[in-house]
Amino acid sequence: MHAGDVAPFDRFARLYDFFMPGADRAKLDAGLTRAERPLERVVDVGGGPGRAVRELDAAWRLVVDPAQGMLRQARRHDLQPVQGDGARLPLSTGSVDAVLVTDALHHMGDQHGVLEEAARVLRPGGVLVVREFDPTTLRGRGLVLAERAVGFDSAFYSPDALADDIARTGLRASVVERGFGYTVVGVKRVESEQSKSRESEVAV
Repeated sequence: MHAGDVAPFDRFARLYDFFMPGADRAKLDAGLTRAERPLERVVDVGGGPGRAVRELDAAWRLVVDPAQGMLRQARRHDLQPVQGDGARLPLSTGSVDAVLVTDALHHMGDQHGVLEEAARVLRPGGVLVVREFDPTTLRGRGLVLAERAVGFDSAFYSPDALADDIARTGLRASVVERGFGYTVVGVKRVESEQSKSRESEVAV
């Protein structure tokens, strides 16, 4: 998260749940159903009080966020909170089944680093689900102006640009939903798929 964006979220953490609606379970499911393995271990990156991961029934639910105030709220929701940077996740390689980044990627400084870290920590068949806002839509252009007006250092992807960047991490990327609020997913290839990909690269 941009350093300048952390302090406001820290200050308003107690009020965040009152003003922000819960994550849309149906929209999350549209991405999560692309997973090719059971979703038992889920991490919510830049998750604040865990508004996305709270919608899931996973046995292990972790929230990683740089704002201490947000993590205190996550703890009150019986989630495991860890202070950290999405571009340097405190998780082992191949240790989780799903990574969620919900309405938060535009606040993060090293966005490609966040996507690379998601790819690293996913198990084969696991899924990255990113919910974001399209700056090319009318409402998106308004949001960009509003965030700048309040001092956020936000940077927004279009859906296709985000899918391209996720694909560069080695995940199988696709746009699941378009519009002002959109969803892009990346699926970690299973070993047989990875082997075929390497073989085709050698053949070329």
